[in-house]
Amino acid sequence: MKNIIIASTSTIHGSGPLEYLLDELSVFFKDTSEILFIPYARPGGISHDEYTSNVNKAFSQIGKVARGIHEFEDPKAAIANAKAIFTGGGNTFVLVNQLYKNDLLAPIKAAVNSGTPYLGTSAGSNICGLTANTTNDMPIIYPPSFKTFGFVPFNINPHYLDPDPTSTHKGETRETRIKEFHAFNTQPVVGIREGSWLAVKGDAIILKGPLSARIFEHNKAPYEVDTETDLSHLK
Repeated sequence: MKNIIIASTSTIHGSGPLEYLLDELSVFFKDTSEILFIPYARPGGISHDEYTSNVNKAFSQIGKVARGIHEFEDPKAAIANAKAIFTGGGNTFVLVNQLYKNDLLAPIKAAVNSGTPYLGTSAGSNICGLTANTTNDMPIIYPPSFKTFGFVPFNINPHYLDPDPTSTHKGETRETRIKEFHAFNTQPVVGIREGSWLAVKGDAIILKGPLSARIFEHNKAPYEVDTETDLSHLK
């Protein structure tokens, strides 16, 4: 049975990395003290070791240790033996490219579909959807495909931002960009605001956290759903 947390972000304003999720994660990762960390998205271009070290500062608060997948001689064996997996944020295109380069999408997907707990934040959440096409990131590298895990039957837009009526910025809003996506694609898109997440348990996909989510369906007006809504009907 799938057991996944798909979080908009690792860090919300005024708190440290993963701080807002630590109570949830202490339960989510209750059956293991070690988590396999996938640092491939490399936020700001830091090294994999630096990223793993930063993650461990958060996990140490709940008695957990993250080991970066880059530390293992055999990444596929590391995935097969992992008791839990966490993929962090950064650049989604870099992340997807590295997963394809190392031939790791299928092993991770198999592990998670078999019940290995998976936490994703930001880029690590983007790849839980059908494709990476609704990321906010710049395409600084060209992966072999935009297809991703498909743990949920829709696309995800983490860090979803509502239009600011007081802003003088005249560029496209997040909503406009997603409508552009729907000019060429038909799968739904879920905009997850900072501090909220999707909890996937088997076939159930429940919105958690303090904020509503914005739902975009092809040829329909966008609409809001409240926390605790089951989104498994979206296809």
